[in-house]
Parts: sequence; structure tokens; C-alpha cells
Amino acid sequence: MSTQGTLQNQKYQNCIDVCNSCAEACEYCATCDLQEQDVKAMASCIQINRDCAGICWASSQFMSRDSKYVKQICNICADICEACAKECERYTGMDHCRKCAQACRRCAEECRKM
Repeated sequence: MSTQGTLQNQKYQNCIDVCNSCAEACEYCATCDLQEQDVKAMASCIQINRDCAGICWASSQFMSRDSKYVKQICNICADICEACAKECERYTGMDHCRKCAQACRRCAEECRKM
């Protein structure tokens, strides 16, 4: 498959992909949490999922345009991803939370490499 004509920034492609995957996992996790019977108990998890998804999407955008702030935004992303993973790990009985925590850990690790 040819990537000729693709506008993606190959310099950061692995981190962009990991950030996008993490954002998707967080969005899904937040949505699943909203369907749980006790939403109030999950409020902090839902909030951090949304925050994490937002910073992951932003990080992907900054890297795609080769912003001079890539290192700073990726460090913030890693911090938020780690916090989200920690929160989701409180709900190990929920598959979507477990998968979200794994995606967040991978993203934090990749962003720290920046």
C-alpha cells in the first residue's frame, strides 16, 4: 500500500497512532460508563476519560502539524493518561475500563519518549 500523497507527519506517526487509539478507548469508556446503573459513582472516571480523550486528540494534532510545542503537550498528555489509567484501574471488573487503562498506559509511555 502506497503512502504517497499522505499528509501525515511520519516523524511522529507511532505516537500519533497511539494517541488516537487512546482517545478512542477513552471516548468509548466514558460512553459505557454513562450506561452503568450508578453514574454518580463513575463520575470521576467519566470526567478523566473525557479529559484524556481531549488531550490525546490535541496531542495528535500538534504532532501532525509538527508544532514547536510537541514535547510540552506530549508531557501533559502522558500525565493525564497516567491519571486516567489509575482511575480506570479502580474498575477492573469492567472490561472497557481495563482496556482503557491499557491504552492509557501505552500512550503515556509513547508520549514520554517525545
